[in-house]
Amino acid sequence: AFQTYIGPVLISVNPFKQLSYFSDREVELYQGAAQYENPPHIYALADNMYRNMMIDVENQCVIISGESGAGKTVAAKYIMSYISKVSGGGPKVQHVKDIILQSNPLLEAFGNAKTVRNNNSSRFLLAGASKEQRENLGITTADYYFYMNQSGTYTVDDMNDKKEFSDTMEAMSVIGLSLEEQDSVLQIVAGILHLGNITFREEGNYAVVESEDFLAFPSYLLGISQDGLKKKLTSRVMDSKWGGKTESISVTLNTEQASFSRDALSKALYARLFDYLVDSINKAMQKDHEEFNIGVLDIYGFEIFQQNGFEQFCINFVNEKLQQIFIELTLKAEQEEYVQEGIKWTPIEYFNNKVVCDLMESKMNPVGIMSILDDVCATMHAKGEGADQTLLQKLQAQVGTHEHFNSWNKGFIVHHYAGKVSYIVNGFCERNRDVLFNDIIELMQSSEFAFIRSLFPENLEAEKKGRPTTAGAKIKKQANNLVQTLMKCTPHYIRCIKPNETKKPRDWEESRVKHQVEYLGLRENIRVRRAGYAFRRVFKKFLQRYAILTKETWPQWRGDEKQGVLHLLKSVNMDPDQYQLGKSKIFIKAPESLFLLEEMRERKYNGYARVIQQAWRKHVAVRKYVRMREEASDVLFNKKERRKNSLNRNFMGDYIGTDNRPEIRQFVGRRERIEFADVVVKYDRRFKTVKRDLILTSKFLYLIGREKVKQGPEKGQIREVIKRQIELEKIQSVSLSTLQDDFFIVHEERYDSVLESVFKTEFLSLLYKRYEEKTRRKLALKFNNLLEFKVKKEGWGPFASAGSRQIQFQTGQGDNVVLKPSGKTLIVGIGPGLPRNSSRSFTLTMDIYYECCFLPQKKLGFFEPSRSAGRGVADKGRHASSRGSLLRQQSSMDQPILPRQHGSRPSQNRNPVNTDISFMNVPDQGVSGLHRRLSKEVKPIPGAGLPKPAPRPKPRSPQCRALYAYDAQDTDELSFNAEDIIEILNEDTSGWWCGRLRGREGMFPGNYVEKI
Repeated sequence: AFQTYIGPVLISVNPFKQLSYFSDREVELYQGAAQYENPPHIYALADNMYRNMMIDVENQCVIISGESGAGKTVAAKYIMSYISKVSGGGPKVQHVKDIILQSNPLLEAFGNAKTVRNNNSSRFLLAGASKEQRENLGITTADYYFYMNQSGTYTVDDMNDKKEFSDTMEAMSVIGLSLEEQDSVLQIVAGILHLGNITFREEGNYAVVESEDFLAFPSYLLGISQDGLKKKLTSRVMDSKWGGKTESISVTLNTEQASFSRDALSKALYARLFDYLVDSINKAMQKDHEEFNIGVLDIYGFEIFQQNGFEQFCINFVNEKLQQIFIELTLKAEQEEYVQEGIKWTPIEYFNNKVVCDLMESKMNPVGIMSILDDVCATMHAKGEGADQTLLQKLQAQVGTHEHFNSWNKGFIVHHYAGKVSYIVNGFCERNRDVLFNDIIELMQSSEFAFIRSLFPENLEAEKKGRPTTAGAKIKKQANNLVQTLMKCTPHYIRCIKPNETKKPRDWEESRVKHQVEYLGLRENIRVRRAGYAFRRVFKKFLQRYAILTKETWPQWRGDEKQGVLHLLKSVNMDPDQYQLGKSKIFIKAPESLFLLEEMRERKYNGYARVIQQAWRKHVAVRKYVRMREEASDVLFNKKERRKNSLNRNFMGDYIGTDNRPEIRQFVGRRERIEFADVVVKYDRRFKTVKRDLILTSKFLYLIGREKVKQGPEKGQIREVIKRQIELEKIQSVSLSTLQDDFFIVHEERYDSVLESVFKTEFLSLLYKRYEEKTRRKLALKFNNLLEFKVKKEGWGPFASAGSRQIQFQTGQGDNVVLKPSGKTLIVGIGPGLPRNSSRSFTLTMDIYYECCFLPQKKLGFFEPSRSAGRGVADKGRHASSRGSLLRQQSSMDQPILPRQHGSRPSQNRNPVNTDISFMNVPDQGVSGLHRRLSKEVKPIPGAGLPKPAPRPKPRSPQCRALYAYDAQDTDELSFNAEDIIEILNEDTSGWWCGRLRGREGMFPGNYVEKI
């Protein structure tokens, strides 16, 4: 397993390959399921968040943390995908779902860059641009661009950049960007690439553009003049104040400063473009008011490279802050809470990384690294090299004695929670300044493109005053705002583990994994969880969530909250050693105890939901009932003769009780509604018959049979198997005769299925409707008295035989079919039925109303009297020639309805049982008893001292007597006549027993016999 739990914390190991555990099947499996019901999974955590938000009316968040390349982004994708699938519907909701799902690839396209620790990269524009786009944007290969050719790596294994580009463009459309806006986005990206190719050389200590040819494309794409771009990159205007007057001085830059201006412009364009995309996504999802939300935090992972600079310092700072949240809420706060609530507790030691966070961000004594860096940047001038050395000297002086800090000749070391990281100080001050000179902003505000001007909305006159904000200050502010937002939510955690550095599946580096487990605090987390309590909740919230369990607490408990909690716990018989009551909270130790509460709560809601459902069914029952019968009758009107008892028959849908048949339900999707279910007769290529359970859902048509297990621990047992599964859209047509028989043929591309069912009219009407809903086409129904069907191929290769067969229908005598096979043709004879244009005579009675309202709710099964009633009188004996061999008639004796395998054992139709059992009591002994008590005589020895007679020999196996005759309907069944004595070999709980008669073994229905 690549996922597991530590209490509510999900541990996920990156498998470095696509797994099959994230399909729609898993979505159905985990939706609404308790955590213990299924293996650990991201979907379980996502479902828990969604349900808690809906039930507890609280904001939720999930903090996904781990190293770079540990699988955090993929985990975030799965969470968003799951929530979008299980949440509500409607066009507006679906639109928001599409935006959520498409926002991720869009932000990844603009936010990812390949590193040695993570292959996730975005070079899509260069690979996916069309010919026209290449010409307009000046697009060529990646090695041409300075910003792209520094690593020498232009492709990434297992990445299809062309497809990713197509997905990115589609995502921009989904979030509402017009084609003009999309073109503007690509135009800026291309302009940035061309900006990077502008280089400088030094002439008299001043910078000049080395080749002015490289100014043409960026100027054209950004809508600015070449001279303006050249001037702003090589010089800047400085304001000088003297004697209350301000003078502007043009200062020519050196090559280092010019390169800095070029890169600053490129970074500003890209950063503002990225912010624009984020704002566009947020606006697309914006609501009039905010209710509750689920936050998914996928942030850059902890990074340790061979050379670490300012970027790694900022990334690792944010990760320290997130680690601090985890420690605060799962280790520190939990233990402190036990003490505050008066719960007996032995403290567990752990490393609190707040000391590292203070080292990096503190403003007070001792001053943190970021504050020292800002002070140095405020006083630095043209060159950054001297400023970096000044920074290193100040760090050594002010934090040099800190236990989590060391310095060396090129930089400093911070002892992070994930390990020691050496930072090279070179470039720290330049990158932290993040200053975009006003000259550059003015240049962009002069662009001929309104889109580009909108990215630079600054009011330069108003912003000249004050100290500019540094990159470090922005990161620190954003990190603290993020922490505040997360602390307002109920947090959930995913800790991602990276198993290797090769990024290959099945490669496991023990020492690396162990290191991650240690620094993520997972060992301490396990110790706290084992010694502590899995669940804690304020009394009031606990009462609100589980109030429905008792009538005293529903809808509101009016007494002392603590007593209300105790009342609920006693009502579910929870052991006292499984919980403790604090001053304001309840603490529950084992997750199983919590699952018990959740399961009972779900049952209560389910019961009340059924009451509401029943009331609603009462409201719509008659209208629906009449409509169903009209539609069913219209399918065959003027096309097929009708049976007398078919026109006004009640529809029930499920005639085999699938709600009580888990062995059948297992083949149907968890949320796949069963429209129709019945036992039918199937004919093969030789016109031999076999029973099948016919199941119709909104997606598939199933034929389910039974087979004996041939090996394994269940050898010899009978198990249900899917004999055929047909997607509704693959059904080509259905053929029937024009006579009153019950035959119909389902035509499919490979081969056809010949079936016979008393409820064909109901089945066809439902199939007709579901087929139209699924395909937006009418199902082809063909009526002819000569029907042809394709048979399944037998054998393999060129010798496989298939072909076709025919069924010829002829008018005969009586309502029972007479079957005569003749080679490849089956002749079916049956008497005339009601005219084809016969219509129903429907009268609404209270009995019909009752059935319509309540029967669909029952757990219908073969053991209910309503099933035989539903078939009507015409059902008796009609299948005499089709349910056994073709020419054999069944016994004329009345027979009970056959049980289905693995169902409940049906009750026998017997005389009413006398419920008075007083005769079982010890009778009054009367005078005889009194005489026996008074008698002093010695009782004679029983049998006059003769030896005891030998007991009758017991039969080798239990036996039973047949109450009815039974004709085998499958190859593994046993035929017998009434009064036959059968030796019982096995009594299966399904209702089908195994026995031996006259040397032959087989299966038979248990309710056809009685034990002797």
